[in-house]
Amino acid sequence: MKKRWVVNTPPEWEKIETLSKQLNCSHVIANLLIQRGIETAGEAHAFFNPTLNMLHDPFLMKDMDKAVVRLEKAIQTEEKIMIYGDYDVDGTTAVALLYKYLKNKCEKPEYYIPDRYTEGYGVSIRAIDYAAQHGITLMIVTDCGVKAVEKVRYAQTKGVDVIICDHHTPGEQLPEAVAVLDPQRSDCNYPYRWLSGCGVSFKLAQAYSLKHDLPMSELYSLLDLICVSIASDIVPITGENRILAHYGLQQLNERPSLGLNTILKFSGINKPLTINDIVFRIGPKINAAGRVESGNKSVELLIADDAQKAMEVAESINNFNDQRKKLDHNITEEALEYIGQAQYDQSQKATVLFNPNWHKGVIGIVASRLTEYYYRPTVILTESNGLATGSARSVEGFDLYYAISQCSEYLENYGGHKYAAGLTLKLENIEPFRKRFQQIVSETITDEMLIPQINIDAKIKLGDITPELYNMIQKFAPFGPNNNIPVFMTENVTNFIGSKQVGRNNEHLKLVVVDDTRICNDRSGIAFSMGDYFNRISKGEYFDICYTLQENVFMGKIDIQMMIRDIKFKEDNR
Repeated sequence: MKKRWVVNTPPEWEKIETLSKQLNCSHVIANLLIQRGIETAGEAHAFFNPTLNMLHDPFLMKDMDKAVVRLEKAIQTEEKIMIYGDYDVDGTTAVALLYKYLKNKCEKPEYYIPDRYTEGYGVSIRAIDYAAQHGITLMIVTDCGVKAVEKVRYAQTKGVDVIICDHHTPGEQLPEAVAVLDPQRSDCNYPYRWLSGCGVSFKLAQAYSLKHDLPMSELYSLLDLICVSIASDIVPITGENRILAHYGLQQLNERPSLGLNTILKFSGINKPLTINDIVFRIGPKINAAGRVESGNKSVELLIADDAQKAMEVAESINNFNDQRKKLDHNITEEALEYIGQAQYDQSQKATVLFNPNWHKGVIGIVASRLTEYYYRPTVILTESNGLATGSARSVEGFDLYYAISQCSEYLENYGGHKYAAGLTLKLENIEPFRKRFQQIVSETITDEMLIPQINIDAKIKLGDITPELYNMIQKFAPFGPNNNIPVFMTENVTNFIGSKQVGRNNEHLKLVVVDDTRICNDRSGIAFSMGDYFNRISKGEYFDICYTLQENVFMGKIDIQMMIRDIKFKEDNR
């Protein structure tokens, strides 16, 4: 598929030169820092040396004082507390964090994860009824709840107070809870808006610890859970999230909790772990329990303090993940086959598919896969409890949440953000919704948005690639949204000795190229799924490449190689 290259506009040269001199670093590094909003030596020092002392005062968050007062009262008067959370990774890690934090401070708290199939997303009536029947008078709701106006009102009639720890976009009206902790609130002046749901829960625990002068070491021992939530929920790894992710990764690598350490054993990951390892290997396993059976299994693993029990639960979760993979593969194949049929209108700029037999637990993954394949906003729907329920995914630059909100007349419920959302509607409204959604997308999406985009940080020469540059780039980690691993572009390169096709079917390229700085700066790289370019490259055509850098160890020799993201031939642009 053709890709669109977007090269970031470089900062003013004077700024690059000044920062380069202050830090005694290359112009390439200074450029990357300024693009991330770091313009002084002091800011660079803080960026490269994050400390937990840099975390914001939790009491800057709206309603935090109310939340702490209500939690204090519950602990002091030995009320029963229930921690409620969504069934995805962010929700289950948030529940686990608060459970582990509170279990030695009050009567053993209960936790509740709703059933994806019978209760659905958000605060459930069944959970509130359960709380009332079991004498629970305080529910702490994590990773959901900011739009649960009626549910919170119902809880009040049952004598159950609610504290909400959410990070999603609120609706027009906030629930009348004891406290609504959400940095996305328009009236919240908290300095950092992009916390995960687990991160907001952490801020509640941090506030309680500060007020009671408790040692922070206990709270900081839970940072591995926050790191897993940050990575899995794809929130920006900037500001406070970057600090939490930095120390959480450190803990995952050095002293992970029993539950996370056990799931690591099933993941086959070599340390040191990265954010990508969590996104693609750890997060999906934890998520699988809620997709296939129950998110309670995930919490059970994350709070485990018995090694044998942890191993048993981790094994069952690993089996759930194997089931999830099969479901995901089969449904994706069915969806692709349906779209490929002659009667399907391929001209539409959005995909909306419904099949009542598709497994509810994996439709979000299927929506992501179809979005990648056809690169257009996608909604996948199935039937659950007499309603159509679905997941939606977007392409870069397109506000999916806005598009869905413009179809609200056909929806029973919806929530999410710019790039991912969930929705529920009556079966008879599927077709009207499909037409309206496709109309909105057609009117608001640009042709450019429908072409996959590669964001390029800077143009460099091959001679700029040095061990010093690579080592400095590693200090930008942890990498993730809004702090991605730098992508470089080098123009006018050509084949040098050693380029060849590799892979079982020659589908990949192993390249050795030079640019106009010539032979002394030849550089090797790997280009996956670009084997078809070999003939043109071997003939000596000039082309441009965009790539990231990776350390490669072969036969004891360490080399910095280019991981090539895309190739564009000069002849094609004439």
